[in-house]
Amino acid sequence: METRVIALAGLPNVGKSTVFNRLTGLRQHTGNWTGKTVASARGSFETPRRRCLLVDVPGAYSLSARSAEEQVARDFLLSDEAEAILLVCDAGLLERNLFYALQVLALGKPVLLCVNLMDEARRRGLSLDLPLLSERLGVPVIGLSARKRSSRRLLLDAIDRLFDEPQAERPLPPLPPEGEDRRAQDLRTAALVRGAEAICRSVVRGDPASPAREARIDRIVTGRRLAFPLMLALLALIFYLTVAGANVPSAFLSRWLFALEAPLRRLLTRAQLPAFAAAMLTEGAWRTLSWVVSVMLPPMAIFFPLFTLLEDLGYLPRVAYNLDLPFQRCGACGKQCLTMAMGFGCNAAGVTGCRIIDSGRERLLAILTNSFVPCNGRFPLLIALITMFFAGIGASPLLSSALLTGVVAGSVLLSFAATKLLSSTLLRGESSSYVLELPPYRRPQFGQILLRSLLDRTLKVLGRAAAVAAPAGAALWLLANTQPGGESTLARCAALLDGAGRFFGMDGAILLAFLLGLPANETVLPILLMTYTAQGSLSDPGALADVRAILLANGWTRLTAACVLSFTVLHWPCSTTLLTVKKETGSWGWTALAALLPTAFGLLLCALLAHVIP
Repeated sequence: METRVIALAGLPNVGKSTVFNRLTGLRQHTGNWTGKTVASARGSFETPRRRCLLVDVPGAYSLSARSAEEQVARDFLLSDEAEAILLVCDAGLLERNLFYALQVLALGKPVLLCVNLMDEARRRGLSLDLPLLSERLGVPVIGLSARKRSSRRLLLDAIDRLFDEPQAERPLPPLPPEGEDRRAQDLRTAALVRGAEAICRSVVRGDPASPAREARIDRIVTGRRLAFPLMLALLALIFYLTVAGANVPSAFLSRWLFALEAPLRRLLTRAQLPAFAAAMLTEGAWRTLSWVVSVMLPPMAIFFPLFTLLEDLGYLPRVAYNLDLPFQRCGACGKQCLTMAMGFGCNAAGVTGCRIIDSGRERLLAILTNSFVPCNGRFPLLIALITMFFAGIGASPLLSSALLTGVVAGSVLLSFAATKLLSSTLLRGESSSYVLELPPYRRPQFGQILLRSLLDRTLKVLGRAAAVAAPAGAALWLLANTQPGGESTLARCAALLDGAGRFFGMDGAILLAFLLGLPANETVLPILLMTYTAQGSLSDPGALADVRAILLANGWTRLTAACVLSFTVLHWPCSTTLLTVKKETGSWGWTALAALLPTAFGLLLCALLAHVIP
C-alpha cells in the first residue's frame, strides 16, 4: 500500500488541530522543524486505499513569509515532499480564509478544501453553496464539523478521491516570488482580496446575527471602562480557584509520595547500598522530588485548563488587544500579553510561547521579561507570606486572592518598565506590524482542553522540573549533612551571606534558600526552614501558625516579609526556565541577562523597602 504525504494548512483558529487529531488519533509525534524553533506535528493514518502521512504546517495568514512560522509553512508547501494539501477554512469567516486559500491554490498542487465549523456557521444564520465554491476554485470541497466523529469517514473518502481523480486546470496567478517589488505586491494582494470577496458573495447566503451579538460582547470586554476591571476580576477568580482547589490534592500527593520514602529506603538497603548513599537518595533526591511534584502538579492541573478554557472561548486574544497599546508604548507588541499569561503557569512555557511573536527583537523582549510575572512555583510562598503577615491566618481565601492579584498586577507593571528599559537601550528598534486576530467566541471543547493542558503543558513542564529537582535534592542533602567543625556547610554558607541579606532587608538564610531553590522555586520555603531549624533534610512545613512562629523566632518582621515577598516575585528564573531561554535564544549572554534583569529589579525594590520607605 502506497504512502502519500499530505500537508495540513490553514489560518490559525480554524480547527486544524481538531482535523489533525481526528485523522491521526494517537499515531502522531511532535518536534521542531529543522533549524527552526517552530513546532512540527506529524501523524499517520490509513484510508481504504492508501497510507498517508499528515504534516501539520504552522497556521499562517499569507505565504508572504513575514515570520518564522510563515516561512516554514511556505517552504514545506513548496517542497517536493508535500504531494497534496488539505486546506482547512472557517465556514463562518470564509472571505478571510479565501485570501490565503487563493495563494495556496496558486502552488498548483492537488488541494482538498475542508470547510470546517459548518455547525457554527449554521448557528450564525449562514449557509454555503459548496458545489459552487468547488466550481469557482477548481478543487474538491467538503463541509464538515471536525469535532464530530462522523467527519473522519468524510475526510478519508475525500482524500482517496483527491488522489484517484485528475485535478482540473486552475487559471490562477502564479505565486509571487520572494523579493518582489512592493508596488507589485500591493497590486497582487488587492487582486486576491477582490477575488476572495467576489467568491464569498457568490457562495455565502444569510444575514448572520451572531456578529452583532459578538460586537456587543466586545464592547464590554474590550471597552475603555470595563476591559481592565474585568481582566483583574478574572485573574483574581483564576487565582482563587487555583489556590482553593490545589490544597487538598497537594496534601494528598505529599502524604502519598512521602509515604513511599520508607519502602524505597528498605529497597536500597536490601540492594546493599551504603547507608550514606541510601539517605542521600531518599532524604535528599526523593524527598525533594516528592515536594516539587506535590506542590507543582495540582496548581498546574487547575491553572493550565483554566488558561486553555479562556483561550478556547476566544477571550485571551481580547486581553492581548487590550494590552496592545501599553506594550506598543514600551516598544513591544500585544502578543507579549499571551506569553506573559502563560508565564503565570510556568515561565518556561511562557518563554517557549514567545515563538508566536514574529519580530526577533520583540520576541527577545518577551523572553527576557517573562519571569517578571510569578509562575505557579512561586505562588505557595507568596500565598503563605500574604496569609501569615498581611491577610492573617484564618482569613477568607478571597482576601488572600485579592492581595495576590494586587501583587501580580504590580509585577505586570514592572514587566512594562523592564520592557521599556530594554527597548530603549539594548533592543532599540521600531515596533513591527503584525496580525492580532480576534476569533469568534466559541463553545469550548472540554475534552480537548483537558488533553492539551495536561499532556502538552502540565506534564511536560513537570517533567522538566523533576529532572533537575532530584539531583538538586541530593546536593542539598550533602550540604546539610557535611559538618566540618561541627557546623553544617549549609549553615556556614548562610552565615557568609548574612551581611548582604540584611542590607536587602532579609538575612543570609533567606538568600541561601533562594540560591539553592534555583532548580525549583517550590523548595525555597522548605530549605529556609531546614536552615533555621538545623535539620538535615527537607520536611513538610506543617501548619502556617507553626511556620510563622519559626520565622518570628529568627527575627522576622512584617518588613522582612515584604522584602521576601518582593524578592519572591522578582529574582532569577528557575533552572528549567533558564535552559529554555538558552534553547530559544541560542545564547548564554541573553540567558544571563534573563537571570540578572529581574534579580536587579528585585534587589533594588528590597533595598528601597529596607532603607528608604521606613
